[in-house]
Parts: sequence; structure tokens; C-alpha cells
Amino acid sequence: MTSRARAHAFNTAADRYAAGRPSYPPALLDRVAQDAGRSLSGARVADVGAGTGIATTLLRDRGARVVAVEPGAAMAARLHALLPDVPVVRGDGNALPLADASHDLLTYAQSWHWTDPARSVPEALRVLRPGGALALWWNTTAFDVPWILAQHRRIARVCGVEPQSRIRYDDGDAVRRAGLSGLPVTRHQVRWSRTVPLATHLANIGTRSAFLVLPEYGQRAFLREEEARLRELFPDGNVEETYVADLLVATRP
Repeated sequence: MTSRARAHAFNTAADRYAAGRPSYPPALLDRVAQDAGRSLSGARVADVGAGTGIATTLLRDRGARVVAVEPGAAMAARLHALLPDVPVVRGDGNALPLADASHDLLTYAQSWHWTDPARSVPEALRVLRPGGALALWWNTTAFDVPWILAQHRRIARVCGVEPQSRIRYDDGDAVRRAGLSGLPVTRHQVRWSRTVPLATHLANIGTRSAFLVLPEYGQRAFLREEEARLRELFPDGNVEETYVADLLVATRP
């Protein structure tokens, strides 16, 4: 299955995505503002690959003048229903439908890896004002939590992908892999957790791109087995999920 097919699979699961996907901790947004060198309040921000508006909501609540950029029709419709006051434009990071030097900040929450940095970096620099910033972040797996590591390996196995290791990329490698070499970049990792009903946790699993392209019967079977395992671990039906939010902020010279 191609990465393009996996990316567009999200469009079939907009409601599940909105219901199950985690948000981001306040400390992450604090770091974005600090490393961007300006308050989010009043900043002109484009949230690219906005999905159902998880990060868009946080940016708007901080007072940013935010526009959402989203390629998927179902995702964009779900975002508009949630945030009718936020402009939504169709597009992606490889060809931004935004004017030159028009924004203070571009954000990519869980979406930069769907772009081609050879195209998306020049596009970001085109759209940013001088001194503007590009912020990329992901909720990553807390491999030091045993049940989370075990589940990560089971999901990788059923999806036919290589599980990640416990070792995280160092700062230089993270910058290189993101295609940001040559730009001033800061990196921060913010550990956080949330406690959610088991159904929400399972819905979150069901929104992963490699999982979404599995046959529907395979998805259902895996989630039934996972529910049984987790009921033993969390008999009260509430699951504590732990994440490490990985943030890169690049400044336009």
C-alpha cells in the first residue's frame, strides 16, 4: 500500500479521528510560542494538514488568527462543522494555497511526514514572513511504558510494518530527517498523558494510517483481541495513555 493511499485513508475515518485522537499539552504550545519568538495571540497562523482541527482548536484558543489547510474533503468538512469561524482551504504542504510572506507561523501537527521536504520546505519559506517560524510536532510512543511498547509491537505486526526501537533520534538526526538542515532549528520533547475510556483508546488505534488500509474484518478482529487484553490491565475501563510530544521549530532567516 502506497503512502498516498495511507494518507487518503484518513478521509474515510474523519469521525473516528475526531473522537479518538489525542490533543497536545499546553506546554507544547508554550514552547512553540517561545521558540517562534512571539505570542500566538494575534499571530497569523496556517495549520497545515489540519485534519479534524485538533491543533487548529488549540491555536485559535490561544488567540491566533488561524487558517486550516487540509487536503481531505471529509476531514475538512468535519473541521468546518467543529470550527465554523475558522477558514478552511483545501491543499497540502507541498503546494500551499497561501500568498508569499503572508504568515507568522506554519504548524504541522502529525502531518509533516506526509510531505516531500524537497517541496514543502521551500513552500514554507515562501509563505512565511521574514523571521517567521515553521513548527512540526508529533505525539510519539512512550517506549518505556511496558504495555505501550507491547501494544506498539502488536500493531506493527498486524499492519506488516517494522516496529520502532526504543532509541529516539538525536537532535541532529531529527533535523536531518525532517529536511530542515541549514535552518536555525530548536527541538523539545514534552512528556504527557491522558486517561480515556477504553472505547476511545481503541478508536485511536483505529485511526492509524497503516491500520486503516487493512481489510475491515482484520481491523475488527484485532480490536476485539486488544480490548480483551486491555480489560485485564485496566479493569475500571479507563486507559492511561502516555506520549512524548516531539517538537521541531525552524525559523526563516
